[in-house]
Amino acid sequence: MIHRDERSLSAVPAPIFALLLIALILQIVWQAAQPKPVARAEALDLPPPVAVLRVASLGEPVVLAQLMTLYLQAFDNQPGISIPFRELDYSRVIEWLNAILILDPIGQYPLLMAAHLYGQVPDPARIRLMFDFVHAQFLMDPNRRWRWLANVALACKHRLGDLPLALRYAREIAQLSPAAPAWARQMHIILLEDMGEFESAKILIGGLLDSGEIKDQYEMRFLLDRLESLQKKAEKSSSPSKN
Repeated sequence: MIHRDERSLSAVPAPIFALLLIALILQIVWQAAQPKPVARAEALDLPPPVAVLRVASLGEPVVLAQLMTLYLQAFDNQPGISIPFRELDYSRVIEWLNAILILDPIGQYPLLMAAHLYGQVPDPARIRLMFDFVHAQFLMDPNRRWRWLANVALACKHRLGDLPLALRYAREIAQLSPAAPAWARQMHIILLEDMGEFESAKILIGGLLDSGEIKDQYEMRFLLDRLESLQKKAEKSSSPSKN
């Protein structure tokens, strides 16, 4: 059996031991001075072309649309980092939302994401991009997508302070969405009132009442009450102020 000579640390010459100790200390200091690894956000790529997505769906476009929705919704939470929505490339987000809706045109969730998720950032420019997207999608299917344009119209009023844009959207709901409930179809009347356009609102209500389209007694009562309120406001606004 071969025996190796094992030497204790005390047998190591002092200069060599000192050099080893200094090297170890320098290694520790160097490692401590290195910057910590930083997770970097990956940019959102464009989705594949819709034709490719249709082939990849293997006859199940709705399932693929749902998977794409989950991917997009989770994109802001990447390993080691959380990306604020305002830092995403909104033009690419819109491309994803549009592709999802093409695969599943009955689906509503991408419009909810646009109006209530990506449309809530503190950036008016990005908000308007999302609202424009919702409006464009509404025009493709007004009777099914009116609720999201109604949400956007209210957000234009309260978040953007843009009453003319809110009125434009509300008017389109009234004109293009007969399946929408009364409150949505009459939103433009309320907005006209908010803008001080009392006479215009009165004319609209009068036209609705005279058209014979209003059959529901509660809706009729609402419009009559609103007309009376508008008449009082119009009279008050036209009367000379008292000193």
